[in-house]
Amino acid sequence: MLRLLLPLAGLAALLRAANIPQRSFGIDYDSDCFVKDGRPFRYISGSIHYSRVPRYYWRDRLLKMKMAGLDAIQTYVPWNYHEPQLGMYDFSGDKDLEYFLQLANDTGLLVILRAGPYICAEWDMGGLPAWLLEKKSIVLRSSDSDYLAAVEKWMGVLLPKMRPHLYQNGGPIIMVQVENEYGSYFACDYDYLRSLLKLFRQHLGDEVVLFTTDGASRFHLRCGALQGLYATVDFAPGGNVTAAFLAQRGSEPTGPLVNSEFYTGWLDHWGHRHSVVPAQTIAKTLNEILARGANVNLYMFIGGTNFAYWNGANMPYVPQPTSYDYDAPLSEAGDLTEKYFALREVIGMYKQLPEGLIPPTTPKFAYGKVRLQKVGTVVEVLDRLSAAGPVKSTYPLTFVQLKQYFGFVLYRTTLPKNCTEPTQLSSPLNGVHDRAYVSVDGVPQGVLERDKSLMINITGKAGANLDILVENMGRVNFGRYNNDFKGLVSNLTLDQDILVEWEIYPLDIDGAANHDINGHLGQTKRSFGDPLSYEAPTFYTGRLSIPGGIPDLPQDTYVKFPGWTKGQIWINGFNLGRYWPARGPQLTLFVPRNILVSSVPNNITVLELEHSPCSTPACEIEFVDKPNINATAHCENDAPQLFVRDVWLNHL
Repeated sequence: MLRLLLPLAGLAALLRAANIPQRSFGIDYDSDCFVKDGRPFRYISGSIHYSRVPRYYWRDRLLKMKMAGLDAIQTYVPWNYHEPQLGMYDFSGDKDLEYFLQLANDTGLLVILRAGPYICAEWDMGGLPAWLLEKKSIVLRSSDSDYLAAVEKWMGVLLPKMRPHLYQNGGPIIMVQVENEYGSYFACDYDYLRSLLKLFRQHLGDEVVLFTTDGASRFHLRCGALQGLYATVDFAPGGNVTAAFLAQRGSEPTGPLVNSEFYTGWLDHWGHRHSVVPAQTIAKTLNEILARGANVNLYMFIGGTNFAYWNGANMPYVPQPTSYDYDAPLSEAGDLTEKYFALREVIGMYKQLPEGLIPPTTPKFAYGKVRLQKVGTVVEVLDRLSAAGPVKSTYPLTFVQLKQYFGFVLYRTTLPKNCTEPTQLSSPLNGVHDRAYVSVDGVPQGVLERDKSLMINITGKAGANLDILVENMGRVNFGRYNNDFKGLVSNLTLDQDILVEWEIYPLDIDGAANHDINGHLGQTKRSFGDPLSYEAPTFYTGRLSIPGGIPDLPQDTYVKFPGWTKGQIWINGFNLGRYWPARGPQLTLFVPRNILVSSVPNNITVLELEHSPCSTPACEIEFVDKPNINATAHCENDAPQLFVRDVWLNHL
């Protein structure tokens, strides 16, 4: 018997009788395959995250994927990207998901949509909005009534937008994933999965294939699979393909074999080596998967960039860098690689590759050095950054309590006593989430850091301002600790006495960078001082002029930070992301051409948090034409074991 997720039999018969082409996609359990338009179908897909690639480059990346021989793309929908504030939805510009789907359709690519609500993806909080944490006791990814109510409201916005793009409705979406790797989560709440299944069916109808993805083991599938959702698995190159698919068969005795995340590389963390996986290793296992007639999605086919503050983190707390290159077949900047051609060759053994030219790697331009000028410290420009002034509280408040979900918050109190001798400032409960830059009356004292530096010595007079600038470095995206509160989440002590009476300043640095922070401050001449091990967090600005007389400028470029330590950079108000050459492995940030202009100078704003080279004449950054995201000399230790997403399971 042929069991298909297809339109009603009577309607199908009518369409056949009228000789009208019928668009349908379903599962033939008897033949262990998908069926598209009535014929057996096997897909070869690749992951691209529209949230990590500028809209300007969507078409270029999609065409390169099509020319590699892919039938489909797979993409995540990050809820927090589209609803950053409760009830405020944004599907415009770089967030125009429907335009992205239309481009995929126009390119001849099918779409596998991973709709969440949780996505992992090495994305801040796994795509869940931080405002969910306003109910402090909320159990995320469960049938917690407040969580489910928020999910239902969000899916009531998202899924009706997706329905016209389903394959049977003329669009490219052949399958929709429900949740993500739920078998790796502690809750194991089947009622939650049943609620999602009902919700997705309500909005998308009964015809679309809904599926789950989990690690290829009975352990992961035990809580990740649910009747009514087709269970697929993910696994890495170099392993036992037969054993991995046998795990899937434990949940789906019949139906197509599917690896929904076949890893082409791996994620990076600050302070660890850049992950590199040989093309030959991936090509060999891809060949084994395709030889079995299985379906596969290459995760990632292009990784892209964690612009602004969107990177995630893992536990024990290690945040991911701005680059999400992933050692994928297309580089962060969309460049063709050896791996691209090696995998294309394997794909060509199993299907006809499209004819035509592969779009070339985009040119890069080294614009050279740009001199920066000191504007002022965060404290000196505080009025510009926090127009509403401070929130007063006996004890520190978290970012969520302040309704500031990203970036930076300044916590200020006064020293309750003279600290003429070095005095211990401590975070005894590891409550600095995630990194705090400490100064007393503008004099830098040092840095507190989650899991790494819980105590420093400070000096100062009674009544002096103790300023603590706290940086949110990205919320945990995987495992049970994704309810990741930011800021000072527990009390600080001075010689074991709890510090109280705080003035707390939420900082709108992005707004200031958008309105040219330079124009609102009196410029003061500053002479070169003695280099300090720490400096107060300080803004610098400069201008990049694109040279005239050269055709096709502006072009893509990379920016590097010789002599700088750690901070954030904006170009023409666009938040490019975090730099941290002092820790590595990433030394350069990708600058896509679409944020640059050639008609007027480009405004650059840098917030350096620790130490700049500006006590010397070399107060400059440099635009170069080659990336460096693999500066292993700067790394503290080796990366976690490759390909073990659950290397953190013992912390769950």
